[in-house]
Amino acid sequence: MVHNRYETYQQNSVLTASPGELTLMLYNGCIKFIHLAKKAIDDKNIEAKNTNISKAQNIVTELIVTLNLDYSVAKDMKRLYEYINRRLIEANIKNDRSILEEVEGLVVEFRDTWKEVIAINRKRQFSTSGQA
Repeated sequence: MVHNRYETYQQNSVLTASPGELTLMLYNGCIKFIHLAKKAIDDKNIEAKNTNISKAQNIVTELIVTLNLDYSVAKDMKRLYEYINRRLIEANIKNDRSILEEVEGLVVEFRDTWKEVIAINRKRQFSTSGQA
């Protein structure tokens, strides 16, 4: 019963999230799966490593697909996401934890920057909506 409530909460939070919050969720999910893949390498669990790296790759692919390439910054982000995807493939093939740590660092940086963008936008919204 409790498990179903948690799943409902998670589903509702995704359905009601803004595009910015959804991007943040994607970053957090990617970080989680990279972390699980590192643990799987430590545990010599090849199946779990492969599954979690694949999930991280799927998230990076989703981030690529949702970019608006009309902006030059999006083109730069696409190149960085493609780099991350190539490194994830390499980490999977080589069972290389250090590559996963490198990629995790990049995704954490993106996530933290994105959090700042969301906070700045919220401040702007609240400061302009109060001036009506």
